[in-house]
Amino acid sequence: MTPALSRTEDTIAAIATPPGPGAIGVIKVSGPESEAILRRIFRPARPREHFESHRLYYGHIVDPETGETVDEVLVALMRAPRSYTREDVLEIYAHSGYRVLTRILELVLASGARPAEPGEFTRRAFLNGRLDLAQAEAVQEIITARSDSALRLALGQLSGKLSERVHRVREVLLDLLAVVEAAVDFPEEDLEILAPPEMRRRLAEEVLKPLHGLIRASREGRIFREGIAVVLAGRPNVGKSSLLNALLREERAIVTPVPGTTRDVIEETAQIAGLPVRLIDTAGLRETTDRVEALGVARAREKLRAADVVVFLVDGSRPPEEADRRLYEEVRDRPHVPAVNKIDIASGETLESWRSFFPEEPVFLSALEGTGLSELSRRIFRVVTGQAALEPPEIAPNLRQKAALERAAQAVERALALLEKHEPLPELLSVEIREALSALSEITGEVTTEDLLDKIFTQFCIGK
Repeated sequence: MTPALSRTEDTIAAIATPPGPGAIGVIKVSGPESEAILRRIFRPARPREHFESHRLYYGHIVDPETGETVDEVLVALMRAPRSYTREDVLEIYAHSGYRVLTRILELVLASGARPAEPGEFTRRAFLNGRLDLAQAEAVQEIITARSDSALRLALGQLSGKLSERVHRVREVLLDLLAVVEAAVDFPEEDLEILAPPEMRRRLAEEVLKPLHGLIRASREGRIFREGIAVVLAGRPNVGKSSLLNALLREERAIVTPVPGTTRDVIEETAQIAGLPVRLIDTAGLRETTDRVEALGVARAREKLRAADVVVFLVDGSRPPEEADRRLYEEVRDRPHVPAVNKIDIASGETLESWRSFFPEEPVFLSALEGTGLSELSRRIFRVVTGQAALEPPEIAPNLRQKAALERAAQAVERALALLEKHEPLPELLSVEIREALSALSEITGEVTTEDLLDKIFTQFCIGK
């Protein structure tokens, strides 16, 4: 279904591959002038009167004004409607590199195209009915996915799974709206037409229950899509930087025997138990007169307050001290995992003292030898999800879609409350059902505004 918004008729172009040297760079063109631009700047190896759709052609890009050869390329013309935007689309596969791609783009623009805005190709795909709005948003989520789980969620949404669920609920609401409208038109028979018990059942079972399921999946999916912040905290020289390096499997942080080596926050991304994670190594927490170290400690405490999970790390080679107890008081009321490091050089007696120190069983590990890291990952996952294992939901609406689902659910709940009354007014029921339908239509884009589209598509990169 094509939204009732004006279709842009000009031709757009952009470099579709990231900047920098590489094997191949792609220039993408979409619009009615695509073939004319191809004929103007492309010289095939064999002269041709006709370019077949969806076929690669070898040749050269040539400046039509000077006859200068710019690059050796492959090109493909994809005729409407069998293209990403459902317009004529031209793709030029050139050697990568800033200057050569920029030069080709300049020739394309001089031949009748204009620079594409961020997300404009996908926006046209939506406006021309190639994708609905939920699928268009999934394109951006595929590009920005930071884990395999996030990628699977985005691919499921691109395939239309969320849209199918929403359409199923909308069909039920449309059926019920037809009944309510009939009761409005024939008020003398409204109770017989409405059949409140059956309407309550359908709203509760076929509408509200699926909506609540999607809202719940959105909450579960957020951690797989957006990831979590894990702060490594503890006293100086307990092995936080060594643990960061072990989890990343690379020497990212400087490690020395000198306490206070880490004086600033170090952040890196990784995957832990399938979750995208931002690992944050912080300065050792202690009182210090060193101004630089004091700034690092202050930043460490800021990160502690904002963390999804804190790994409170202690040195297992020495027994607990009062300073450890004071620091633990800062994190014990936050989501955290207690971890005892350096078990490779610790005595059994010292490790037992740490086991007694914490109110729950700590993770015993050696960042140096890499032992205990799997258990630490499992514990972090359990603290975040509340479960030992959790599969990503099949569908996970994003925040915008979740807000629309919640508005729809609230309207349905108000309709159910009306049906509890002795003589429900069909006019009021109609208002609530229409409100639910409107909210759901915002998810797929059947009801939308130019401002909403601008907000969504300007988050895309240029060329997509």
